[in-house]
Amino acid sequence: MNFAPLPTVDVASVPGDALILDVREADEWAAGHVDGALHVPMSDFVARFGEVTEAVADGRRAYVMCRVGGRSAQVTQYLVQQGIDAVNVDGGMLAWEGAGRPMVTDHDGPATVV
Repeated sequence: MNFAPLPTVDVASVPGDALILDVREADEWAAGHVDGALHVPMSDFVARFGEVTEAVADGRRAYVMCRVGGRSAQVTQYLVQQGIDAVNVDGGMLAWEGAGRPMVTDHDGPATVV
């Protein structure tokens, strides 16, 4: 079988107004995430797929992220197979944090990647 290469971008290429789809688990999200990101944990992804299709209904590209890129690669591949414009963010939240891109938390402490 031939598989198309997984569409991937680095964190510097993610526009400020991008639709970020964060597929990390709740504890990872709470520690630090991209402001305005759509949080759909990979473990809930199939059940909550409708939220994702709604978010991209206007043809927006989904920038999929997890901690380092493994889970998001699987989700990106699934989305692309469903005909959705999705790209995996190479290096995930660790690369995002390393590049100094802004993050927020659900609490008062500093945003971190766990």
